Amino acid sequence: MLRSSSSDVKNLPLKRRLCFLLKLVCFVSSVLIFCEFLIYYVVIFQCRWPNVEGGAHMAEKETSASVLKAIILADTHLLGEIKGHWLDKLRREWQMERSFQTALWLLQPDIVFILGDVFDEGKWSSPQAWADDVRRFQKMFRHSVFTELVVIAGNHDIGFHYEMTTYKVNRFEKVFNFTSGKLITRKGINFVLVNSVAMEGDGCTVCRTSEAKLVALSHKLNCSQQKPNHSKKRCSDVEKLPASEPILLQHYPLYRKSDAECKGEDSAPPEEKNIPFKEKYDVLSQEASQKLLWWFQPRLILSGHTHSACEVLHAGKIPEISVPSFSWRNRNNPSFIMGSITPTDFSLQKCFLPFESRVFTIYCAAGALLVILVLAHVQLLTPPFYFAQRLISKHKAV
Repeated sequence: MLRSSSSDVKNLPLKRRLCFLLKLVCFVSSVLIFCEFLIYYVVIFQCRWPNVEGGAHMAEKETSASVLKAIILADTHLLGEIKGHWLDKLRREWQMERSFQTALWLLQPDIVFILGDVFDEGKWSSPQAWADDVRRFQKMFRHSVFTELVVIAGNHDIGFHYEMTTYKVNRFEKVFNFTSGKLITRKGINFVLVNSVAMEGDGCTVCRTSEAKLVALSHKLNCSQQKPNHSKKRCSDVEKLPASEPILLQHYPLYRKSDAECKGEDSAPPEEKNIPFKEKYDVLSQEASQKLLWWFQPRLILSGHTHSACEVLHAGKIPEISVPSFSWRNRNNPSFIMGSITPTDFSLQKCFLPFESRVFTIYCAAGALLVILVLAHVQLLTPPFYFAQRLISKHKAV
């Protein structure tokens, strides 16, 4: 009996240490699971699909089943082998993968559009580096057969105009089945995909091909909508498309002087808003912008490139939404657009992702608490309870 009790006494400190260590492991694991997994569900769960205006007055053909649910995001900038640090890759790509997969699971969109700059170094990556980047993209943005993924080319994917080559364009088109001037029609809604890098207007080979496709497509769409300037004779042999006014999807925004008029918490920082935009670099040229507006007379334009949010009206009636970057590398508060779209109407709603600063704050607070617990356990830090008890005893003694 005496030997047994003495061994129990000896083992008691060991049991306490193991119990304390187990509690620390559970605490650290809980923080990691929340910050790296659960937080995405908590944040994105709050997002709701917008209702199409008109609601009860919606035509019979435009029932909820005919509403296309679309997610639009931009500028993922998957880091490459030249400028990408492994830790930066790991952190930011995990954030985008968890954000995308959580959004698909919770929101179940019909289609997802990525508005260019999928890669950061596509403009100069070697064939091997390109293959590696594509593999990582396909893993991060995997999706079920019930969700369609459409990707637009950006300047970081195929290079700025002076870097763009037929080889780079072809390898992007081969992976993503993208061509400028391509029409995607879903549930009677027309989406026009534009390679905005090829809208330079200098007659380069890629530019000529791209513009020719856009002109031919605009003719088909205008004939289908029975525009007054398109006679029956000119449209007699043209393939009929749904009469819905198109939505343009492109990387570069249409021409605007700057982001000075842009508002919202995810618009450009105040010190950047008044910096003039450079045509054919920050935005399309005025000439190219007028061409696209004249050819298609779209009801909505969606673009990326600036990494910040903006909403502008062209010709006083055509809205353009610049979609912010999807990556923590470019923004503390990334987001994506949720769109409920019908052939005659649309409604858009922004869905913010977890703020990187908030995740960092949680880690810092957890780390500080962890240090306090460890110091208190090894009695290097007096627990608050005993400290208060000492103060009370001193006060009584006086």
